[in-house]
Amino acid sequence: MAIKRKPTKRKSAMKFNVVHGRGAKFTGGGLRGFFAYRDLGIERSTAGRFGATHIKATRACPAGQGTGWHRHRLGFQMVYLLKGWAKFAYDGHGVMTLRPGSCIHQPPGIRHELVSCSRDCEMLEITSPAAFDTVPAKRA
Repeated sequence: MAIKRKPTKRKSAMKFNVVHGRGAKFTGGGLRGFFAYRDLGIERSTAGRFGATHIKATRACPAGQGTGWHRHRLGFQMVYLLKGWAKFAYDGHGVMTLRPGSCIHQPPGIRHELVSCSRDCEMLEITSPAAFDTVPAKRA
């Protein structure tokens, strides 16, 4: 027989958040110089547990001028293509082209690189935690 317990009254670190697209501002200075980033406020509203970023290309990224092989130190990463296209290479999975509506879950630590992207490329990236390290990685 299960023991019934009263729910604990813990104050959640999560806060309500809404960010509208109209008049949205993208900023440089992020991980990649050919992308502009728009913070969607999720890091602030979840006390850093999660992050959500709208990423937009500032120029086309031709093959050979991508990110190079790297990996991220985090627990969760998902990329959803909103516009244009992006070509990624993943160790053990090959090269794949993402188009609008494509969604990819990048397991923690997977070696990968952005090979190229279109000038109009836009992505939504969701991570946990919001802040994480990116380190160079040799292809296996």
